[in-house]
Amino acid sequence: MALTCPNCGNDQNFLVKTLQMHVVQLREARVDANEEGRPAVIEVLCDECETALNFADFDEEVRNEMLLTLGAR
Repeated sequence: MALTCPNCGNDQNFLVKTLQMHVVQLREARVDANEEGRPAVIEVLCDECETALNFADFDEEVRNEMLLTLGAR
């Protein structure tokens, strides 16, 4: 599984930003938060130089492994 930053050559550390939505229900004096689905990948950055990488351009194997590891969609 290969992933390399085109700017600095980093192939080890990447910052993956995700978004997870929650439904919050207000009932009398109580607040309940229910998880709403799995997190979605918003952005992938090189952890060394902060270059943005296009997640859609990743090899399918790399994308699938990253989504599985993050529990994302």
